[in-house]
Amino acid sequence: MRLAVDVMGGDHGPEELLQGVKLGLAAEPGLRQVFVVGREPEIREALARVGLSDPRVEVRHASEVVSMDDDPAVALRRKKDSSVLRTLELVRDGAADAAISSGNTGGLYAGASIRLGRLGPVKRATIACILPSFHGAWVLVDGGANPECEPEHLLQFAVMGSVYARALIGIDKPRVGVLSNGSEDAKGTELTREAVALIRATDLNCRGYCEGYDLFMDGVDVCVCDGFVGNIVLKSAESLGKAVRGMLKEELTSSPVRKLGALLSKGGLRRIAERMNPETYGGAPLLGLDGCVVKVHGGARRNSVMHAMRQAQRFVELGINRTIEAELLRVAGAMSKTPASVPGPA
Repeated sequence: MRLAVDVMGGDHGPEELLQGVKLGLAAEPGLRQVFVVGREPEIREALARVGLSDPRVEVRHASEVVSMDDDPAVALRRKKDSSVLRTLELVRDGAADAAISSGNTGGLYAGASIRLGRLGPVKRATIACILPSFHGAWVLVDGGANPECEPEHLLQFAVMGSVYARALIGIDKPRVGVLSNGSEDAKGTELTREAVALIRATDLNCRGYCEGYDLFMDGVDVCVCDGFVGNIVLKSAESLGKAVRGMLKEELTSSPVRKLGALLSKGGLRRIAERMNPETYGGAPLLGLDGCVVKVHGGARRNSVMHAMRQAQRFVELGINRTIEAELLRVAGAMSKTPASVPGPA
């Protein structure tokens, strides 16, 4: 397994991301090679500070960086030697099996769509995010790549999200729901109503609409929505998790008695913190591309990079892209024989 990691795009600089690469290499001795991509002088200095001299690490120079403030379309046209494009090109050219980046999401999505292209039947790639629930985890698609969608896009997100949930979470028949403002069929928008009709016409385990309440209470395994709504859900969940951890710390350290209670509950509290920590789940893959690309949060720390490396390795080893392609073709073939199917966009 060979990975390419863009170490220039994160909020904490290349040193923190290289610490994650170091952890990932230690945790996965089967990794053959890791390309670290970016401005070589900065990377060399950071490697020395980190103490990373593993022979499996190879530096690939890229003189430019697509920053978080850059307009993705403009930046990709002007910054041909950007670290994100050079990272993706390693996958395109067959030098690496997967790419990982914590940089500009729009730049990564657009760059991957250009450099790698989509799988044959895919209309739009989607960001798939794994989030915790009361007793397990669930998949959110789309996590922010496509703010405007057509019904057929949401259908394909449902198929791809189901494949991902089976492979990574181990759910045999994932329950698929389209996010809406109520469970009744009359609720939602024209987009969500048409999307539910399409998904119900397949053999996916469609439960119709799901509501915000269902997401963290084991009510659904794959939540389908456009990227505008999905990104709001994702950022709200991250913010709530941080707020709850902060409130617990504040309350449990406010008096000697509470500190004693916290000490007695230390194991349980640590486990809750781990389950709510986004870094535990690594990154979010871009499903539907002709290659494996994992997006890591811009503020990612080293543990998140380590988990993303493991996630990318599993993605490739499990052949998720081939399964996605086969499932989309199978569903499209079955629906073409159904007169009531809703035509999708060209």
